[in-house]
Amino acid sequence: MKSRLFVSLGLLIFLAPGLAPAQTKGDTNAGKAKYDAICAGCHGAAGKGDGAAAAILNPKPGDISDGKAMQALSDMYLFDLIKNGGASQKKSPIMPANGKKLNDQQISDIIAYIRTLAK
Repeated sequence: MKSRLFVSLGLLIFLAPGLAPAQTKGDTNAGKAKYDAICAGCHGAAGKGDGAAAAILNPKPGDISDGKAMQALSDMYLFDLIKNGGASQKKSPIMPANGKKLNDQQISDIIAYIRTLAK
C-alpha cells in the first residue's frame, strides 16, 4: 500500500510540470517594455487596436483595453495566444507566434501588463 502511494506521488510530481506551462505572477513594468516593443505596433499604446500597423491589417487587432471582454479571457488563453499566435486560438492568423522570441516569464509579464490596460 505504501509503495503504491509513493509511486503515485512520484508520478504526479514527475508529470505535473508538463501539464501546463510554468507561470508565475507577471511583472507589469517588464511586461510594458515587451508590450511596447512587440505588441503596440498593432494593438496600440493603450491597447485599443489602433497601432501604426492596424490601418493595413485585416482583420483589425483586438481591443485589449475592453475590460469586459478581457475579463472573460483566462490568463492561460492569453498565454497560448501570445506564445502560439492568433491561429492557435482561432483568431487572426496575422498575429504571430512569439514563443521563440519570448520565454514563459516574459509572456506572463505581458499578460500582467495588458490586464492593466483593460478598463
